[in-house]
Amino acid sequence: MNTFMDTLRRISLTVVLAVVAVLVAWRLWVYYMLDPWTRDGRVRADVVEIAPDVSGLVTQVMVHDNQVVKVGDTLFVIDRARYDQAFKEAEASLLNMRSQLAQAEREDRRNRGLSNLVSTEQREQGGSRSDELRASVAAAEAALEVARINLERTEVKASVNGPVTNFDLRPGAYAVAGHPVLALVDEDSLYIDGYFEENKIPRIHVGDGARVRLLGESVTLHGHVDSIAGGIDDRERGASSNLLANINPTFNWVRLPQRIPVRVKLDPSSTPASDQVRLIMGRTATVEVVAKTGAAS
Repeated sequence: MNTFMDTLRRISLTVVLAVVAVLVAWRLWVYYMLDPWTRDGRVRADVVEIAPDVSGLVTQVMVHDNQVVKVGDTLFVIDRARYDQAFKEAEASLLNMRSQLAQAEREDRRNRGLSNLVSTEQREQGGSRSDELRASVAAAEAALEVARINLERTEVKASVNGPVTNFDLRPGAYAVAGHPVLALVDEDSLYIDGYFEENKIPRIHVGDGARVRLLGESVTLHGHVDSIAGGIDDRERGASSNLLANINPTFNWVRLPQRIPVRVKLDPSSTPASDQVRLIMGRTATVEVVAKTGAAS
């Protein structure tokens, strides 16, 4: 009898262990293969390339590399004296054109007032000259406006809030119009890109809540799925210039699934202060999508 009971207990224990092993294996499979989470996440932000609108020698530099600036802060100044002189010359040219126009209009009125004492040809020439000078005045006004804009843009200002990056400009350097000299990371546009395996995408929907943890940090950030990429590059066709995201698939137990970018917008109320977590563009993050908005809190 004892032998039978021992055998029954061993069989029962074996069955229980087998069931537990199957459940654990199934749960691991679901967790790693189906649950919408990934360690392949990155902190992203819009990067604004700052390029001067006018060319010239840099006379003043007001910022340094990695300095945080606000919208409207002056970053550097380009040869303001030269453009100030150009503005004054355009202003003088406009005054001269206006003076000539006033004189021509007076002569035209006088000729028309003399009636038959002045030939028709002279009256027509007077009117034509007035019209030409009016066009010249309009052109001089436009030139003055351009000179004013150029003078104003000798002061290159920050267009977004955020840190200055890749900055090594010094006074005396020559800045070329349209050529970027530094970049600003727009800290107001920070978001998380999670690169999810394609078999997990069916469980992700726009508006779903998300939990984000940066590598090396203990603080959990909260947000929601803002959008899902509409396409990725076909790596099998070689290099292309279609501007689609091109993400390397990572090795897994089975065939390599493609990675689909999912953008997560952080909730402002849950974003910690910079002294707690530094949201530096490019940092690695683990992203977990939860069932619905609000479930992450």
